[in-house]
Amino acid sequence: MRTLLKWALRILLMAVLAAVVIGFWKREEITRLLAVNSLFAEEKIVNNFSHMNDAFLSREIPRGDGPISPLPYGPPMALPAGTDAWIKDRALTSLVVLKNGQIVYEDYYLGTTEDDLRISWSVAKSFLSALMGVLVQEGAIASLDNPVTDYVAQLKGGAYDGATILDVLQMSSGVTFDEDYLDYDSDINRMGRVLALGGKMDDFAASLTETFSAPGAQMKYTSIDTHVLGMVIRRATGRDIASLMSEKIIAPLGFEATPYYLTDGVGAAFVLGGLNLRTRDYARFGQMIAQDGQSQDQQIVPADWIDTAIRPSAKTAAGKIGYGYQWWVPVGATPGQEVTGLGIYGQYLYINKAAGVVIVVTAADRQFNEDGMITSNIDMLRIITKATETTDGT
Repeated sequence: MRTLLKWALRILLMAVLAAVVIGFWKREEITRLLAVNSLFAEEKIVNNFSHMNDAFLSREIPRGDGPISPLPYGPPMALPAGTDAWIKDRALTSLVVLKNGQIVYEDYYLGTTEDDLRISWSVAKSFLSALMGVLVQEGAIASLDNPVTDYVAQLKGGAYDGATILDVLQMSSGVTFDEDYLDYDSDINRMGRVLALGGKMDDFAASLTETFSAPGAQMKYTSIDTHVLGMVIRRATGRDIASLMSEKIIAPLGFEATPYYLTDGVGAAFVLGGLNLRTRDYARFGQMIAQDGQSQDQQIVPADWIDTAIRPSAKTAAGKIGYGYQWWVPVGATPGQEVTGLGIYGQYLYINKAAGVVIVVTAADRQFNEDGMITSNIDMLRIITKATETTDGT
C-alpha cells in the first residue's frame, strides 16, 4: 500500500512539474489566449481597444522622418440634435469631423485621449486597398485579372484556386467562411485563436477548402479574403506589408504617431483588421481619399484607382449596402462620392467627397451587430455631414 501511495505521489508530482514547465514555456501564448477570451468584456473593451499590443504580437509601421502633416482647426461646428445620445448609446471613444480638410469637431470619450492608438478592425481593409492601388500602378502586380495562385502557390488546390485578385478585392472569392463573431467555433474566431497563439495566418488561409459559389459570382463578406490580398502583395514584392505601408502610404501622409499592426507568429501583418492609429491619423488617410489620392501636393494613391475602388462594383444584393475594393458604399450614395470604411464594434471612416466631409468614429459598441445598426449609424453620419453646412468653413 505504501509503495502504491509513493508511486501515486511521484506521478502527481511529475504531472505538476510538467504543467509548470509547459505553462512557463507557453506562458506568452496562454496570456494572449486569456486576453483574447476577455477582449470584448464590458469592463475591459474600451481599454483593450487602445492597447491591442498587450494582447497580441505586434509590429510598428515606421512613420518616417518627415514632419507631421498639417491638420488645421477650422470654425467649430455644433453637433446636431440627437448626437449626444448616439455617442453614449453607441459607446463612442472618439469622434473627429473634417470639413474641407479642417477639423471642425473633435472629442474623446470613455476615458480615451487624442494620444490613444485605436484598433481599426476592418477599416484596415480600406488601407490595404490603397496600397494595392499603388502597387498595381507601379507594376508589381500586373493585372487584377490574374489568379491569386499565380502569386501564391500555397493556395493551389484549396478554396482560393480559381479566384482572381479582383474577385478577392470585391469580397467575391466564393470561399466558405463563417463570419459569426459570437460563435466560438466560427471561422473568424478560429482565425483569431490562430493569431493569438502565434500560428501562421497563411497556413490558415491555405487550409480552407470549401466554396459556396464560383469566384466572382456573388459578393459575400469574407474577412480572410483580405489576408489573401496581403499574401499576394508579399509574394509579388518580396516585402512585408508593414514596410510597404510605411513607404507608400504612412510616411507620405505625415502621421503624427507611429502606428502598428497586430501580427501572427511569423510577423505577417493582420491586414484584415489589425491596424492601430490615432484618430487624427485615420482622418489624414480619409482626407487623402477625399482628395483623389493627393496629400500635400503629392499624389500618393492613383486617382483612377480611388475612383474605381469606392464605387459599388461587387455583385451585392439589390437594395443592400454596396461594396467596391475593400470599401462599403451606403445605400442611396452617389457613386464615387460617398463611401465608408467599416469595422466591428462601431469603427467608421466615412467620406463624403461632394460635401467635403471626412468623419472618423472609433467605438466599443457591443451591440454593433444588431439588425439595422449600420444603416442607423450611416444615417447619423449623414446628419452630421449636413450639419457642417452651417459652419463658417463652407
